[in-house]
Parts: sequence; C-alpha cells; structure tokens
Amino acid sequence: MRAIRVRSNGGPEVLEASEVDDPRPGPGELLVDVAAAGVNYIDTYQRSGVYPIPLPFVLGSEGAGTVREVGEGVREFSVGDRVAWASVLGSYAERAVVPAERAVAVPVGVDDEVAGGALLQGMTAHYLVNSTHAVREGEAVLVHAAAGGMGLLLTQMASAKGARVIGTVSTEEKEKLARQAGADEIIRYTEVADLAAEVRRLTGGEGVAVVYDGVGASTFDASLASLRPRGLLALFGASSGPVPPFDLQRLNTAGSLFVTRPSLGHYTATREELTWRAGEVFDAITRNQLTIRIGGRYPLVEAARAHEDLQARRTTGKLVLLPR
Repeated sequence: MRAIRVRSNGGPEVLEASEVDDPRPGPGELLVDVAAAGVNYIDTYQRSGVYPIPLPFVLGSEGAGTVREVGEGVREFSVGDRVAWASVLGSYAERAVVPAERAVAVPVGVDDEVAGGALLQGMTAHYLVNSTHAVREGEAVLVHAAAGGMGLLLTQMASAKGARVIGTVSTEEKEKLARQAGADEIIRYTEVADLAAEVRRLTGGEGVAVVYDGVGASTFDASLASLRPRGLLALFGASSGPVPPFDLQRLNTAGSLFVTRPSLGHYTATREELTWRAGEVFDAITRNQLTIRIGGRYPLVEAARAHEDLQARRTTGKLVLLPR
C-alpha cells in the first residue's frame, strides 16, 4: 500500500510517498481502508521533530474509512463498518491500524471527508468550550485565527452557547468566513497597532473571559493583555512557534489570570469521554448545527503541498488527504 513516511525530521520536503507492507491488526485492533485523512498542525510538529517520534514513521493522526479486518477480541465493530478516529499515528496511508477503543462509528449522513476531518479539531473545540472553560451566555471570548479549521469550529460552538465572539483574521475573505460561523466582531490583526487595546475597546474596557489561542508566540502577550481579571488563556497550539518562558508574576499583576496548555489526549483519556465528545460533534453535524468546512482536498501523494499551504496560512477550514 501507499503511505506517507518520515525518515528524517525537517520541512514538508521530508514527507515521502512510499510503498510499504500492508499492516495487520493485532488483538483489539481494526484494519481500516482509509477514505480520508485529516491534516492537522500537530502533524507538522511531529514531522519537524518538535514532538519527537522514533524514525521512520507513517505520519497522520486522524481519519475515517471502512473496516477491512477485525482483530481478535473486538466486539464493538465488524467488517464493513464506517469508523473515524483521532490521535492514532499512521493515518496518512491507504490502510491504517486503529485500536478499537479509539474508533467511533460514523453516523449515516456524514460523508467520508467530513468524518475524516471532524474529530481531532471537533473534539478539541468541544473540550475547550465545554471543559477547559465552560462558555456561558453573554460573556465575551476571543478566538485567534477565526477562519482556520479550529477557529471556525470554536466560533460556531461558542456562538451556539450565546457567547459574544471576537475573532482575529488577516483578510477580508477570512473575515467573511468567520462572520458566517457566528463571530460578532472581527479584528484584522494586520491592520491594528495594538490588538489587546482593540479587544478592550470592543468590550468597554473589561476584556474577555477566555482567549482560545492556537497561534502561540506571536499572539501570547496580546492574549494575556486581552483578558479580564481572573480570565483564562487556553493555549492549545503554537503555529507561530512555542511561547518563551515568562514570569508568572505577570498573571498576578494583570488580574489573577489563568493559563493552561491543554491537549486532546487528556480530555479523551477514557472510552466514555471519547465517545461523549465524538458523539456530540457528530450529532451537531447531522443536525446541521456544526459545519466542517473542507478548505482543501489533496491526493495522498501531495501531503507535502498540504503542509506547505497550511503553514503558509494559505488555507481556510479543514484540509484532508484522499488516498484514493
């Protein structure tokens, strides 16, 4: 089968389309014909070595497809079932081995591309607005990169809870997408000298209850400065680079602020929590309450181009690789 392997860490050019032996499922595992694999920022961290993984390895953490073979001891799934998964390495491939305990059934009416790109970002957005900070009606929240895959989901989910969503974007096209997703206010960060001052202007000087920041180094200071007293900065990614060490006393002087660096694994650690979050994401999709906007489709062999486009911020919405 074909798969995208990483033999050495580096830029998108290290992504290699290779012929590899077909995997076989072990006990408690599924062999799945991959219909679509989601492209996520965590893939770029693993590719570059920021998140070290023993070399060589097949990249990709998310996908959807049809069960081809069932390993010993699996009771919940059968051959022919449609399943999706997140946080399972090896998804940039024509076939993937997925632990049954990490797989979830794909509902009727959710197509393969949406299913393949819904869970990693969808469940991340779910835990951020429901668990990391339970968004309440009427409170102001700030979403960075509001037209990206994560930003659009966070905006939709926070807006559905009645929050006043302030989104940051770079272009008019991205502003339109963020507003369509439910953003009440938009800040084009390329056009303001002081982003935090603009946030405070929009909130009558108060600041926001929570900042959802997947950008990292280039937005961290403005994110802290945008918070109201006892507000929370949820730093869930670092697309612009990691945040340097900082003096914790800043949190005191700025108003007893909170900062957290959450990850999906800690919010889907049990089968019960995984199926709850995935079920709510898929249920919202089937009820047309949540839209997964596929912003780019790439043949599997063009994984490097997908990474280039993602990191150059040339894309909006979700990117998927199509093995067939």
